[in-house]
Amino acid sequence: MADIEDEIKDEKNPRPLDEDDIALLKTYGLGPYSTSIKKAEKEIKEMAKKINDLRGIKESDTGLAAPSQWDLVSDKQMMQEEQPLQVARCTKIISPNTEDAKYVINVKQIAKFVVGLGDKVSPTDIEEGMRVGVDRNKYQIQIPLPPKIDPSVTMMTVEEKPDVTYNDVGGCKEQIEKMREVVELPMLHPEKFVKLGIDPPKGVLLYGPPGTGKTLLARAVANRTDACFIRVIGSELVQKYVGEGARMVRELFQMARSKKACIVFFDEVDAIGGARFDDGAGGDNEVQRTMLEIVNQLDGFDARGNIKVLMATNRPDTLDPALLRPGRLDRKVEFGLPDMESRTQIFKIHTRTMNCERDIRFELLARLCPNSTGADIRSVCTEAGMYAIRARRKTVTEKDFLDAVNKVIKGYQKFSATPKYMVYN
Repeated sequence: MADIEDEIKDEKNPRPLDEDDIALLKTYGLGPYSTSIKKAEKEIKEMAKKINDLRGIKESDTGLAAPSQWDLVSDKQMMQEEQPLQVARCTKIISPNTEDAKYVINVKQIAKFVVGLGDKVSPTDIEEGMRVGVDRNKYQIQIPLPPKIDPSVTMMTVEEKPDVTYNDVGGCKEQIEKMREVVELPMLHPEKFVKLGIDPPKGVLLYGPPGTGKTLLARAVANRTDACFIRVIGSELVQKYVGEGARMVRELFQMARSKKACIVFFDEVDAIGGARFDDGAGGDNEVQRTMLEIVNQLDGFDARGNIKVLMATNRPDTLDPALLRPGRLDRKVEFGLPDMESRTQIFKIHTRTMNCERDIRFELLARLCPNSTGADIRSVCTEAGMYAIRARRKTVTEKDFLDAVNKVIKGYQKFSATPKYMVYN
């Protein structure tokens, strides 16, 4: 059989077919012209592909008619004649998985209706509790709608990666290691936790004096991971009306669950996470409701999925115990004052991009800045640059740094928040 096919395909040297050959071809449904037909089909396919390439139609555009057959005028007219839909919520499905399934919908400020489906929707598209678009005549469900998320919540997502890396966070080796264990390890190597049979830590509290690099480290984490990073400032969740803050928290976690992996960073969490108390006037009730919603979302009935929560504060003593317990915030990472070696490293980080003289003794400068934070050291470097600009020089000298230390560290001592923090801690 294979020999006969080869002979038929070999068009340069065809031999006349005898009766036995023709009988065999008929048995297998092959005709003497099959080769020519296949060749013609192949040529037609190649020609059609060339035509599509010239017209600019790609494989993903299949299903559309050719542009020459489009009737844009009638399409536009049909769109103008279409009635706008009303937004409703499907509250219940009566006798699901059957042909005559009915849907109970709730149209706000009007009424509840029992309706059917429109022509363009299949029963598998509609679930209980979802938002739907219904027509204004029969209130039939015409289109499923995405869940409603407040625009102010959507705006909290950090779209562009910050330009801060772990190398820019000076003197926090231990803290960086702890953060990477909690945030990066479960995302990159989840199988390690599965083998051991433990759940990875869910949340981290970063606490320490102002200016020690809490927010800076969170920005470095956002730069490092490919996960969606949502940054929330505590005071943004304090709203005017009852229940608004709690609703924003719910929508925030709903949006986070829709992502493959997500990190939610609450900065200045003491604005909403303060310990509960009754002042008699009920002024703080709304803030407490918002905090209780965060507590519920951190460890409630709903599975959190691949969401990691980071919180930063410089007043850990004011936070509610329910927020701090293990299971909600498993790790507490303290950012202390940098030691001698760390201060030297921070000086080197901030002077990397500066035009400095060669032999500046950063160890000496670090000794002259006892009990100072990373923010103080950055201010010293900026002030040294200002001295150089004032003297109309293009490089910063060691004397500029010494003058800046006298001005910033010694002169602004009364404005430092570190001694206050140490009392609270």
